[in-house]
Amino acid sequence: MAEVVGPRLYSCCHCRNHVALHDDVISKAFQLQGRHGRAFLFSHALNIMVGPKEDRQLMTGLHTVADVDCSDCRGVLGWKYERANEETQKYKEGKFILENLNIVKENW
Repeated sequence: MAEVVGPRLYSCCHCRNHVALHDDVISKAFQLQGRHGRAFLFSHALNIMVGPKEDRQLMTGLHTVADVDCSDCRGVLGWKYERANEETQKYKEGKFILENLNIVKENW
């Protein structure tokens, strides 16, 4: 009997709510430094709540960001880039940072 295999996912480390697809990682080699360690940049996220926008000085300059929480347990997962002031950082707009500390792999 063949095993049914679904898409590779990332889930909230607290409640296992699915929050991103592995296919939505912008680049498998592209890792960022988050507030609490390593993080991935995703093109999309799911089952999340986006908080209010705020200006935040990050390592790559001033950005307008919004914290991203798990829609089930409300645990903080990372943030969404709403606006980048630096032209070289514009590619991040609308993308999501999910910190490795807050997510776990599923279906790997």
